[in-house]
Amino acid sequence: MKRVYVNEKWCLACHLCEYNCAFANSGQKDMAKALKNVKINPMVRLEDNGKISFAVSCRHCTDPICVKSCITGALTNDGGIIRVNKDKCVGCLTCILVCPYGAVVPAPDGSVIQKCELCTNNASGEPACVKGCPNGAIVFEER
Repeated sequence: MKRVYVNEKWCLACHLCEYNCAFANSGQKDMAKALKNVKINPMVRLEDNGKISFAVSCRHCTDPICVKSCITGALTNDGGIIRVNKDKCVGCLTCILVCPYGAVVPAPDGSVIQKCELCTNNASGEPACVKGCPNGAIVFEER
């Protein structure tokens, strides 16, 4: 299965992965209208300590502890993609506590969680963070 991989040596810390992710998940067709004067809410986030920078997103683990720990069954493994059923999520945040990568985060309204679903909900064919990375630091491939 293809997954998102990051080469931190090539990351420019430009945050375009975050903007492209937020736009792809906005449901709008115009990036300027979708993100203008809006605090973005990406499913991927850039970590930068001044010496190294890299994008953090769900690794879609082969044995996902977040799915195992979900008390309501809101997280499922759908052919290798870890998905969130927001109707089932009660916001207990257990998945956030157990994710070793910090890839599951609370939704902005605090009612449920959110995480990368590889842009499968927006029919782009390739994750927006990958498509929008100007330096090729983020790739979508099988390894």
